[in-house]
Amino acid sequence: MVPIAEELDSVGFHSLEVWGGATFDVAHRFLGEDPWERVRVLKRLMPRTPFQMLLRGQNLVAYRNHPDDLVEAFVGKSAEVGIDIFRCFDAVNDERNFETAFRVIKREGKHIQGTICYSLTERRMGGAVYHLDYYLEKAKVLEGMGADSLCIKDMAGLLAPYDVYELVRALKEAVKIPIQLHTHYTSGMGSMTYLKAIEAGVDVIDTALAPFALRSSQPAVEPIVVALEGTPWDSGLDLSKLLKLGEYLETIAPKYRDYLDTTKMAVIDTSVLRHQIPGGMISNMVSQLRQQKAIHRIDEVYSELPQTRRDLGYPPLVTPTSQIVGVQAVLNVLFGRYKMVSMETQDYVYGLYGRPPVPISDEIKKLVLKGYKRGKESITCRPADLIGPELEKAKEETKGLARDLCDTLIYALYPKTGVEFLKWKYGLEPMPEKVKPKTLEDVKREDEAIAKAKAETQKKTA
Repeated sequence: MVPIAEELDSVGFHSLEVWGGATFDVAHRFLGEDPWERVRVLKRLMPRTPFQMLLRGQNLVAYRNHPDDLVEAFVGKSAEVGIDIFRCFDAVNDERNFETAFRVIKREGKHIQGTICYSLTERRMGGAVYHLDYYLEKAKVLEGMGADSLCIKDMAGLLAPYDVYELVRALKEAVKIPIQLHTHYTSGMGSMTYLKAIEAGVDVIDTALAPFALRSSQPAVEPIVVALEGTPWDSGLDLSKLLKLGEYLETIAPKYRDYLDTTKMAVIDTSVLRHQIPGGMISNMVSQLRQQKAIHRIDEVYSELPQTRRDLGYPPLVTPTSQIVGVQAVLNVLFGRYKMVSMETQDYVYGLYGRPPVPISDEIKKLVLKGYKRGKESITCRPADLIGPELEKAKEETKGLARDLCDTLIYALYPKTGVEFLKWKYGLEPMPEKVKPKTLEDVKREDEAIAKAKAETQKKTA
């Protein structure tokens, strides 16, 4: 990232998303890098363009709701190291999970982007749950809570072009704050959806430079810039700069080629238009079935998923609810419906993740919460009201290891991997080879070894 940073800063983007979501986890767990330092370094190199992060509401950048004292400390420190725009989302669109984060972001003088996770129960927007009025009411609530802008987060690429036109037109009348649209190219509709959103009056769209665009990423920025040239929506971005940035990314792209899905010709997943399951959720289910030597039952899981999601109140399929629904669907297939229930499913039904879009039936509650340690009746309060402070405890447990609040927060959010990372960071334990990132030299050596092996095989055959 560093060699390209200053050039990226000169383009004139509305913002750069540099952090949050899984990047905090990936940096310390798989790369052996301090996630806080990433923001500091990039901010020094890119002082002009606002930095944006993805914040999972009360989940922060992890997978459970955290107490208010951790939320306050994390958001405050994030603002200090250089985050300007906080895109806050919640897996079940429960705005109560934004209360603490919104308050601290506002106190720090930063930008609150309230987010609605876009979801469907039908093929297109509508039906009993995710209809136009659902999104309009959520938008009004977020604006009333102090959001400076609104983001529609379409994590599975399900937002169709004519639906987004209707949605954005209605939102522009319902709220006064700017509207940003985030979609993924997974289904192949992304660029069409953006063009219709632009025509409807959307203020900002999320894109990626071409080498890392399309597939399950965002639509590519370069063709959109040209498509809008000379129109009322001309971006004013310099295409030659974007192309230069893309050329640089192409030089480092070989490091990441092994992570691309090469099992099929298409760079989009048209099946998501039918089953509506995000790619990460599918890979988790496949992994779970393989561990149980039951991959042959994947079609049964696909059939079970819609029913499990219905049982659990139609949550949007985004981290962590996508994993909760996916794991429970697999368990329902392997062992019988709700004969075995994951702890996360019990926590979810009890209400520890927030209020589901649709109330869960008493019958399902009874099945899921049977034997649950917290009780048989779901809570109605804000989940974080039940979580006691944890920051001082984390400081005590990392005494002699954590050297500042940033270190303490890595541990508090990721106790097991956080401790491992801090030991690597301060040289108390050697960093495993598997954690060290692959270099371009590694890729070159691999290519040479493959070419040599091929040549020897051809020589033997001849």
